[in-house]
Amino acid sequence: MKHQYLVISRGKWDETATPKDVQQAIDRFYAWYEGHLVSGRMLEGSRLHMDGKLVTARGVTDGPFAEAKELVGGYWFIVADSLDEAAALAAENPCLAFGLSLEVRPLEQAKALAKDTTNETPNAWRVKAELASS
Repeated sequence: MKHQYLVISRGKWDETATPKDVQQAIDRFYAWYEGHLVSGRMLEGSRLHMDGKLVTARGVTDGPFAEAKELVGGYWFIVADSLDEAAALAAENPCLAFGLSLEVRPLEQAKALAKDTTNETPNAWRVKAELASS
């Protein structure tokens, strides 16, 4: 069964790379990416603009934080049978040679439940759950 995986592009171009080298990698990336879109192995994503807002219970502020603006450049999706298969496909990205890295994450199909341990679970809750299960 095929699953969807989010790919997050992170990092900055190597300072030692030339703009020509980076542009060639970008051009190869788009050919690679568009070919996989056509084959159905990838789903569209987008580059992210540097502007943004951070929305919390306390209000709306300028954001994302500066380090996030610099680190997250874009996203897209891979359709694969496993996380290993998705990571192997992501590893073919030509931009990896010039400083970028990719985070590949499976999409969670289940609805969120407060009782489940997830990325959002506070550490104190995790410790309490571990103690209760031992």
